[in-house]
This record gives sequence, C-alpha cells and structure tokens, in this order.
Amino acid sequence: MHRGPTGTLPGRPWHYKAAAFTFAVGMAGTTLPTPLYGLYQERIGFSSLMVTVIFATYAAGVIAVLTLASNFSDLLGRRPMLLAALGFSVASALCFVFEDGLPLLFTGRVLSGLSAGLFTGTATVAVMELAPEDRRGRAGFAATAANMGGLGCGPLLAGILAAYAPWPLRLPYLADLGLLAVAIALTLPLPETVPRRESRPALRPRLPHVPREVRAVFVPAALAGFAGFSMFGLFTSVAPSFMAQTLGVHDLAVSGAVVFAAFAASTVGQLAVNRVGVRRALPAGCFVLVVGMVLIGCSLLSASLPLLAVGAVVSGLGQGLSFRAGMAAVTGRTPKDRRGETTSAFFVVAYLGISLPVIGVGALALAIGLRDAGLVFTACVVVFAAVVGGWLLHHSSVEPTGSD
Repeated sequence: MHRGPTGTLPGRPWHYKAAAFTFAVGMAGTTLPTPLYGLYQERIGFSSLMVTVIFATYAAGVIAVLTLASNFSDLLGRRPMLLAALGFSVASALCFVFEDGLPLLFTGRVLSGLSAGLFTGTATVAVMELAPEDRRGRAGFAATAANMGGLGCGPLLAGILAAYAPWPLRLPYLADLGLLAVAIALTLPLPETVPRRESRPALRPRLPHVPREVRAVFVPAALAGFAGFSMFGLFTSVAPSFMAQTLGVHDLAVSGAVVFAAFAASTVGQLAVNRVGVRRALPAGCFVLVVGMVLIGCSLLSASLPLLAVGAVVSGLGQGLSFRAGMAAVTGRTPKDRRGETTSAFFVVAYLGISLPVIGVGALALAIGLRDAGLVFTACVVVFAAVVGGWLLHHSSVEPTGSD
C-alpha cells in the first residue's frame, strides 16, 4: 500500500470516526460512577468529602500519566497507547463489577484515571491525524466532541440503568465492557500515524514541555481550560449530592441527565467555534461560563432544579467555546512531532482544574454544609473566569497559525 511522505498510511474517513468512537467510549467509562456515588455512600458509608477524595484519585491518575508519559505516543505510536488506554478501562470496569468496599472503589478510579490520561494525551491527536486532509476541520471537532460527549454519556447511561434496570451498581459497568469490546475491535485495524523508527526508543518519563513558540498561546488557553474544567469537576463529583440534599432530587436518571446536559452543551459550544472564530471564542467562552456559574449559584440559593439545569447548559456552552478554541490555538502552533506532549500539558492544567477545587468543596462542606460550599465554589469560578476572559480581551495572540 502506498505510504505518504511521512511514512504513515493515508487516513480514510472511517479511521478518524473509529478513533473518535473509541475516545468517546473510553471517556464515558470515566464518568459512569457520577450518579452512583450516593448509592455507594448508603451501602459503604462515607461523607461528601470522601466522594471528592475518591474523585481526586481519578484525577491523580490522569495527571500522573499526562506528566510522566506525555511523550510516549510520540515515541511508540498512537495505536499502542490507545490499546493500553482501553486495557486500563476494562480493568477499571471489572473493579466496579466486583466492588465490595472502598479498596476496589479506589482502585477502579485510579485505573480509570490512567485510562483517561492516555486517552486525552493520545486520542485527541490520533483522531486529527487519521482524518484525510479535506476533513481535518471535522476531525478537530470530532476529537473534542468525543471527549466531552463521552464524559456526558457516562452519567446519563449509568443514571438511567441505575434508576430503571436491575443491578444498579453492576449493570452500568457490564454495559461499558460491551462498548469497550467494540472499541477494541475498531482500534486494532487502525493505521499508525507516527513514522516507524529504526530502533526502539528509550521510554523515559518526562514532564510535558511546551515549546517556546507555543507558550504565548498555551498560557491563556490553559487558564481558560482550568476554569471550564473546574465546573465539570463539580458536576462529575458532588452535583448529584447537591441535587439530593439541596434540591430534593433523588431520581438518578434526572441527576445523570443534568450532568449530561452540561457536557452536551459543551459539544454544541465547540461546534459554534467555527462560526465565532478562535480569537473571539476564548474570551466569549469565559464570559458565558461566568453567566452559567451565576445561574448555578442562584439555583442553590433558591433550591430550583430548572435553574440548575439552565445553569448547566449555559456553563457547558461557555466551556465548549473556550475548550475547543484553546485546543485549536495550541495544536495549530505546535510542531507535529511535539503535539502529543503539548496536548498532554494542556490537559494537565485542565485536570488540575477538575480536581483541586472540588476537593476544596468537599473539605469546606464539612464545616459550612454542602450548599454553602457550593456557593463559595461558584463565586470563585465566576471571579477566575471573569479575570481570564478580561485578560484575553486585551491579548489577542491566541489565533492559531494553521494546522497540517
């Protein structure tokens, strides 16, 4: 078969779509426990702080992979790392299927974090590289949409199965294992986009390094990502507890649907970047996020589920705008052979946003209650996102120069 000038096989339309499906399935598995934490709390017995600690172990796994193995896909190739990520996903799901207490709960979340770390650093780039030249724009959207869409589908699937099907703490993970089997079957025949090396490279852990020429773009994009992902940290950890304790919502399907709405709105926001443009989408996304977080704060004050749902959608739109614009700006400026580790560095900042603030919410909830801790959190995100958005309005060096 004819190979391109880089030594890689030319991409076919189904290649990047298969990689996007694999990406979405992998990310869905990482958020399956979101609406189920309440059931685990009742059965095992632990506090809201422990929920955030369990969630933080997932984020720690993500950050560990992104910081120590950020360049592995650039050295070994995209497909081997995708298969490794799927392997961790399978192991995580099995932990939850056989879970009988906190040890396997923690182990499952760590393995899920390792999987997510490999996916976020590899699959984003793989989807774009597998696309034919005339479909690179679609592939960029497919990659970010698979990330957010997968994260949103996890709580929705788990919430529906837990509410209306038997084995609420087992069946969601059995369904996940079925989807993972399909993803593995699709990933195995994918062509490799990283040129083959004459000798096996030495795999040395290396902290993600952002090339000097990318840093002016990377810093504002990463800060916007931190703000947006901090909102997702709230929704994927303690939001169901907020809904149960503050709003009186105990239907797991409803809890999962509200979380899904935030991620689905993010996908819509990402799609809108093509019309808005990267330069305007970054600050606009921050300010839309501010509006959404204000609505979420008001929903906690008024104990209003509809207001929370609207806030989730508006916040998701803002996150989607800033996330895809930031990713496009960063990858557009990064040399192709450095994209894996630069993308990993971007997600390190994002996952610090999804974990650290939420741990603070859990700790603060012990002192002042879950609702008031949520109000403090929303106020902090509002201020941070507004400052980042204002900074972006006065610094317009975030337009990508192009992508190959």
